[in-house]
Amino acid sequence: MNESIPIIKAVSVAVLAGGAILLVERAREPSKGKYAFPGGRVELGEALEDAARRELGEETGLVAATLTELVTRHIPGNGCIYELTVFRTDAVSGVLVAGDDAASVGFFNREEIGRLPMSLSTLEVIDTLLAE
Repeated sequence: MNESIPIIKAVSVAVLAGGAILLVERAREPSKGKYAFPGGRVELGEALEDAARRELGEETGLVAATLTELVTRHIPGNGCIYELTVFRTDAVSGVLVAGDDAASVGFFNREEIGRLPMSLSTLEVIDTLLAE
């Protein structure tokens, strides 16, 4: 990778429950109006798993029982590269609510997901999860 381009660490959480995936509709740029896993930037000094738990709570009101690191991807951004680590959980607690930068939040099956605007990289991770 080109060392002159800043790398920004980010995390997201793929929640799989009963064959449905938790997605948030982004309320702000980047990706306003697109659906994605709950997530965001890692704060300075914050561990990746801690950031994933924080973002899940801020955007959905949910708490993950356990998190497993699923995949890390490098995604070109506007003058930067996002190093995105995706975590997975099958067990959450709490009351689902759209918070922080989420315009809406919900669980969607694969057929519903096919009609939602989202990035190809998000869709690839969803298909990997549902194939397991």
